[in-house]
Amino acid sequence: MKFLKKLVGDKCYLSPVDDILADKVAQWSNDLRVSIRTGDISDMITVDAQREYLNGMNERGYAFYIVDSENDEAIGIIRLMRISHIHKNAVLGMFIGDSNHRNKGIGTEATKLILDFAFNVINLRNIMIETFSFNERAINLCKKIGFKEIGRRRNSIIYGNNEFDEVFMDILNTDFHESIICEALK
Repeated sequence: MKFLKKLVGDKCYLSPVDDILADKVAQWSNDLRVSIRTGDISDMITVDAQREYLNGMNERGYAFYIVDSENDEAIGIIRLMRISHIHKNAVLGMFIGDSNHRNKGIGTEATKLILDFAFNVINLRNIMIETFSFNERAINLCKKIGFKEIGRRRNSIIYGNNEFDEVFMDILNTDFHESIICEALK
């Protein structure tokens, strides 16, 4: 399948989400290793429900497939949601659904691409992520890019006999300095 190249990096590019991959995304959404980290573990996600959700994503924000540049394969989703154009902020959500593509720097690059879009195209000033204290991979990725922890909701997630914190991190436009968009203007 050929994807539209909206935001292009070296390892990946971001393509607007549509419902063409509803069955693949439903598989990812029902994968325990993905859904436990996105907080969707208790959701019952059918292909039809996933299709409907995908169709509404860009009405509620900006959503992109993360596509591996090497083989043009969609491997995850990244999106900006709960956008306030008045207060110039949003929440970022991302997952790599295909486990063969994790720990290769693709998530880092995809996050930088969407931050560039958020700060330099739609002129937001603050992007926040919400994750869980056990999701060290997400926390480390965000710290590497420049996110700072701004708070925790302690013991608010319970899986079995385990309690975890929700972790809130954000990045300001003044903390972000890697822009392919601004480079394209030169």
